[in-house]
Amino acid sequence: MMFMSRHGGGLRLRAFAIASAVVLGVGAVAFAVRAEPVPAVAQASFVSDRLSVEVVGSGPDVVLIPGFASSREVWRAEANRLKATHRVHLVQLAGFAGEPWAYGDGPFVQPMADELARYVREAGLERPTIVGHSMGGMTAVLLAQRHPELVGRVMSVDSLPFFSALFGPQVTADTARPFADQAAAGMLAADEASFRTQQGQGAIGLARDPATRAAMVEWSMASDRRALASAIREVMTTDLRPGLAAMTTPVWAIYASDADGGAPAAMADALWSREYAALPGVRLIRVDDSRHFIMADQPARFAAIVDQFLAD
Repeated sequence: MMFMSRHGGGLRLRAFAIASAVVLGVGAVAFAVRAEPVPAVAQASFVSDRLSVEVVGSGPDVVLIPGFASSREVWRAEANRLKATHRVHLVQLAGFAGEPWAYGDGPFVQPMADELARYVREAGLERPTIVGHSMGGMTAVLLAQRHPELVGRVMSVDSLPFFSALFGPQVTADTARPFADQAAAGMLAADEASFRTQQGQGAIGLARDPATRAAMVEWSMASDRRALASAIREVMTTDLRPGLAAMTTPVWAIYASDADGGAPAAMADALWSREYAALPGVRLIRVDDSRHFIMADQPARFAAIVDQFLAD
């Protein structure tokens, strides 16, 4: 859910692009699934109106969490690659990409994280690896902070522990709140045509591939606006940085850099280093020539990082 812009300079304008896109209701949605049939998968015997889970493969457990407005299909290629050696749990969050939403304007992030914790317990997973993209990365860190006994390790993909830090180091959850409320209101107020246009404009900064951008728009249009509004309001005002110093779960934070319309490398390095500074032992890895959807823009590089992470 981090956006990039050609206007202005560096990370600061990446943040401005995020601000504009969020206020307009532009969501980060799923990686383009190519014109291939989705393979049959097992549905986990877990009943929840907050999320559903598909399970493929066998071996050590890996839980894949998509980001804001995203479908679990953002992880399909990676899941298909990993299933020969791992049991992969593909999460779909309620309210996103066509999944039903039953909670109106009620809370989103914390209840969903609690349901993930319940899933890990009820499915009998033994300290699984958690990989999350964007808002999913924030959720993975939150899960490790609240339930460290349930999580083996975390990979956070292009996600900061405080989203609104993108607007500047002086921003707090309180000062971000009016902008979060404005973003939520904008999502609810836009008509269908305007919302689709906004999605298309925002997608340019999220991925380099046109097919991926097109898929983003469709997943976003299929999302429940009330869920989007609740989620963005909470994401923009949830600051996980105070809990970083006490974390014992190993964390890798993967982040994007793109000199052609994205975040310059030096500025991306500075931001991620600053925001994760309090987390003991965090490993920061920059992926160049990529925008927010790293798994789509640099699939081979991303797969190599995941393999190294799982083997570490």
